[in-house]
Amino acid sequence: MEGSTQDSIITALKDRYEDQILHIDTPYDFLTISLKQEKIVEIIQYLYNHPDTKFQYLTTLAGIHYPELKQIAVMYQLHNLVANKRIRLKIFLPEEKPVTPTITHIFAGANWLERETYDFFGVIFEGHPNLKRILNVDDMIIFPLRKEYPLEDQRREDKNDTMFGR
Repeated sequence: MEGSTQDSIITALKDRYEDQILHIDTPYDFLTISLKQEKIVEIIQYLYNHPDTKFQYLTTLAGIHYPELKQIAVMYQLHNLVANKRIRLKIFLPEEKPVTPTITHIFAGANWLERETYDFFGVIFEGHPNLKRILNVDDMIIFPLRKEYPLEDQRREDKNDTMFGR
């Protein structure tokens, strides 16, 4: 993304929500802004309506587990299809109680993405119209994409890991 485009997006966000911004970065030239969680819905609605941003398409919404920080991030990728501008927003939630409001009233497509994030990471999206598991069994008591569970049974004796440098 060219610098002036990024600057105009950052300026639009800072004009109203500078106190909500935790960190701004551009990994792989992709504008990424980490925000406080409290006003995320308001900020997304603002970026949707603002004449300089018009982020009116939700590309993706996903969870990211940071066990070393005891946090789960929710990452929103928004796209302005007319100007072909993209932005990534991140909020961080406590691992023991990851709760944030839904954005289904802004993006209908968030319905499935929030359910998937709940199913795999345990993030509760308050106000979601039908928050339930969609890919795992209903009575599952864990959230499988959290990094707190081993990938395989550590007690297995039928594996020889010497060929894999372990």
